[in-house]
Amino acid sequence: MDDSRYGSTNKRGDWKPKDSLTHPPMFVWPVKPIAFMAWLVKWDGYLFPWNFLFAILSLAVWRYATPSPETIAAGGWTWMGFVLARNMILAIVFYGAWHLWFYAGKVQGTRFKFNGNWPATGNVFLFKRQTVDNVIWTLLSGVPIWTAYECLMLWLFATHRIPYVAYFAHPVYVIAIFLAIPIFHSLHFYLIHRALHWPPLYRRVHSLHHNYVNPGPWSGLSMHPVEHLIYFSGVLIHVIVPSHPAHAVFHLLHSALGPARTHAGFERVAIGKQHNLDLHGYLHYLHHKYFECNYADGPIPLDKWFGTFHDGSNEAQEAMDRRFLRRTRAARAKTIAPASGSGPSP
Repeated sequence: MDDSRYGSTNKRGDWKPKDSLTHPPMFVWPVKPIAFMAWLVKWDGYLFPWNFLFAILSLAVWRYATPSPETIAAGGWTWMGFVLARNMILAIVFYGAWHLWFYAGKVQGTRFKFNGNWPATGNVFLFKRQTVDNVIWTLLSGVPIWTAYECLMLWLFATHRIPYVAYFAHPVYVIAIFLAIPIFHSLHFYLIHRALHWPPLYRRVHSLHHNYVNPGPWSGLSMHPVEHLIYFSGVLIHVIVPSHPAHAVFHLLHSALGPARTHAGFERVAIGKQHNLDLHGYLHYLHHKYFECNYADGPIPLDKWFGTFHDGSNEAQEAMDRRFLRRTRAARAKTIAPASGSGPSP
């Protein structure tokens, strides 16, 4: 198969997609309803395959691997331990599968790999290995905090402390909420992500995640515990918006497992020589590479609206360099101004 129709590899072994990044026809003027509907339902669009996969998985988890509302309402720790064990298994299987394919097994080598190098080692990582560091933060912080939010939401639903919407009573509404959750997640992620790049929060919290300049699947949920608390807080929208418990399960599962794909470090999964599947991870890879661009990760073009979008082109790189230069000059001017104005007048 000729990979050149998708992109090319430079002398360092880094893969770069051929086409610059674009946003879907969701927030465009004039409105393009036909293009929007095609994007919504086509393969490799909004629904398929990833959001549909997470929705089906969450429904199965809710139906077959979640304690009953009666058990939850009765209290105790046993059901919480069950949810923690279930989420731990989901994370190990899901993240482990991505890691096994791309890194442990190296099934497709460096084909479609953004950074030609393999995960780093060094003192910045726990036990001096990036993958080990990633697994520890994911399983010992990410999964427990994900579980804590889920247990809270399930308890609130089971004890009727928040509005509950039954599927058969309002099927259209329930489906609409399922469709809206990934969009809300992208908005929430952008807002908290910009906040996490505020210098005090970045230095103390978010810098841990940015140690992974060359991320792998396990890097996706590898964060400081404070960032986990902030990241999973989006599910609290269901305290306000009437929902079904499966919505909260889907929201959290989408947030917990989705980063494995966007942090895989590869543009595509190569399935044999003739087929491949786009992971849509280049946008977030550029954020890990350049730090201050592409804060959003969904269909809302927030980075474009706020001037932080990097589409992978040379023009976007030049625009980002100019933005950095302006900010550096402004910072220097603020530093010099008080000194130049100090002291008695001549």
